[in-house]
Amino acid sequence: MITVNENFLKLKAGYLFPEIGRRVAAFAKANPSASIIRLGIGDVTEPLPEAVVKAMHEAVDQMGKRETFHGYGPEQGYDFLRKTIADNDYASRGVSIDPDEIFVSDGAKCDTGNIQEIFGLDNIIAVTDPVYPVYVDTNVMAGRTGDCDASGRYAGIVYLPCTAENNFVPALPKQKVDIIYLCYPNNPTGAVATKEQLKVWVDYARQNKALILFDAAYEAFIRDASIPHTIYEIEGAKEVAIEFRSYSKTAGFTGVRCAFTVVPKQLKAYTKDGKAVEVAPIWNRRHCTKFNGVSYVTQFGTAAVYSPQGKQQVRKIIDLYMSNAAMMVDSLTKMGYTVFGGRNAPYVWVRTPQGVGSWEFFDMLLNKANVVGTPGAGFGSAGEGYLRLSAFNQPEKVKEAMERIANL
Repeated sequence: MITVNENFLKLKAGYLFPEIGRRVAAFAKANPSASIIRLGIGDVTEPLPEAVVKAMHEAVDQMGKRETFHGYGPEQGYDFLRKTIADNDYASRGVSIDPDEIFVSDGAKCDTGNIQEIFGLDNIIAVTDPVYPVYVDTNVMAGRTGDCDASGRYAGIVYLPCTAENNFVPALPKQKVDIIYLCYPNNPTGAVATKEQLKVWVDYARQNKALILFDAAYEAFIRDASIPHTIYEIEGAKEVAIEFRSYSKTAGFTGVRCAFTVVPKQLKAYTKDGKAVEVAPIWNRRHCTKFNGVSYVTQFGTAAVYSPQGKQQVRKIIDLYMSNAAMMVDSLTKMGYTVFGGRNAPYVWVRTPQGVGSWEFFDMLLNKANVVGTPGAGFGSAGEGYLRLSAFNQPEKVKEAMERIANL
């Protein structure tokens, strides 16, 4: 008799974003003339930077000639891209990361979900609440949790509340934990963490032999010069932290797929008898066994992101999205909503009207304004009473969405 992995049966009825898609599709079918403005799922609208397109065309031409054709590439990524990342994303900020500590992949979502495979099932996981659902769901699938309660929390996971009162940066857990998921700039709240706040977590991890999984997918949207762009700006972080980055939102790669993960050589985990083991070789083995690498064409195009023209074009795209975010923050604040985020991140975290739940507000916006957001409750129990709006859309669409909400 074939059996299933029953951990999958613990998962809530549906992943957040497919559920949003289902509701929007049902509304669109019932209202075919409705002009829906989507500010929910964080997909981008601006096309690829010209420098990237040009580079990818060049790479395709290379692939059409025997003398420049590329077959299987290195699973970890081509050296030309890994060195470019090390120089531009780290050395430029005074952080020393070796190219062979960088692992190129097809998405930060994949890496943040897959990384837990290389760690023992008896680790105690801590997540912020609200949280990007992938962090939780992949640990449920792996068998690190018990069942889900009525509030949506799983037994066996330590939840770290992020609220307006703590500026959406959680306090240290009261009990010892082993693996901590942090995301700053934060998805979904749009909050950022200072060097001092991150140092508290790095110090905790060093003292408790814990690991920080740091999702920095939105670092390019930081405007405040005092906010760190990488956790490795914090002393000692290379001993206790893995960092994830993505080109999806910055360079429009949601449909192209390229990202990378940094696993420093100094980082150690431990066997049950207390022996220290380097993590990078273990991740390398997992990467090589289960992943065939990102295509040459994609990596060649990704390297162009760091060219002078590519940097300028990417900055223009980011500025457009952040202008959208500023428009939303300003408009919603004038309407009387309490709003967070949107200043160093492309997400705006809106408190729902008093007495109105997250999904109720989602349905209200969809049905009455034809605007799609993301219910805060879908990110965790502490997200109830909030709605996330994404700045990833065309400025004229964002402006219209704000006008529709104002007329509710």
